[in-house]
Amino acid sequence: MSDEQRDTGTGWPEPTGPNRPSGPAGEPDPRPDAPDPDEISPLVVPEEPRVGGVEDDAHATVDLAEAAVAPPEPEPEPTPAGAGGRGAWGGRVSSAGVMIAVLLALLGFTLVVQLKTTSTDPTLAATRQEDLVRIFSDLDSREKRLQQDIEALEESQRQLRSGEQGRQAALEEARRRADQLGILAGTLPARGPGLSVRFVPGGKPIAAERILDAVQELRGAGAEAMQISGVGGSPVRIIASTYFLDGQNGSLVVDGRSLSGPYTITVIGDPTTMSTALKIPGGVAATVAGDGGNVIVEEREVAEVSALHGPMKLEHARPVS
Repeated sequence: MSDEQRDTGTGWPEPTGPNRPSGPAGEPDPRPDAPDPDEISPLVVPEEPRVGGVEDDAHATVDLAEAAVAPPEPEPEPTPAGAGGRGAWGGRVSSAGVMIAVLLALLGFTLVVQLKTTSTDPTLAATRQEDLVRIFSDLDSREKRLQQDIEALEESQRQLRSGEQGRQAALEEARRRADQLGILAGTLPARGPGLSVRFVPGGKPIAAERILDAVQELRGAGAEAMQISGVGGSPVRIIASTYFLDGQNGSLVVDGRSLSGPYTITVIGDPTTMSTALKIPGGVAATVAGDGGNVIVEEREVAEVSALHGPMKLEHARPVS
């Protein structure tokens, strides 16, 4: 081994052929038949020109060793799309976003369907503005009346649930209910604001169906008590079971009693609402006028319904306990 090889640490040169030693550089060949290294003539290797001398060869050898030992730098791993980073699509949409999008789509679809299916009532479209105002006033009056009933019932419920006043409130509520049922059943007289509706026949007598239509219109407008009277006869109380028939010579039969015209219905209720119901286009007043007759409606501050109806005897109906 030359001094240069010992200084640079390159070891033995790698000869070719059968005389190549198998041991590491600087150590004798362990084979028993290996020739003595001193007897082997060294191979002459042409030296390459060096600029820096021995120190440059040493640095080059160390750099090569470091390059062989240093591990390669790991390549950066791609960030998974679902771990808070952006994936191939620039970030996935969350489930809440998808749900909001679906709800907005359903809302838009519902609005479109509602707009397409909404149509105008042809009857109301052909009605005059004055008639629409009357109808609206009638509906508003009904709403107010129902709201008052609701408030009264709620007040009664609060009183019944109270402690010491419960029994007295229950008795008062029972009396009030009995009075209401007596008025509706026709067993008690009634007094209050209302109307006087007079039916005057024209070329032909007033038919029973016209009187029935008037009674139904008044009930729908909130009538609470009614009676009908004619010429030369006592009035008849009108209740839920009252019937009307055409009699002889243009007379009217009410619950078996014969009345002759003109006829007058006395009714207790809201005068404005009931008057509007009778005068609505196509209603009772217009129908009677088409037959040649006339309907005269007068408001009364105090209308009296004094005719009474006998109590009905129930044969089959029983209260449910």
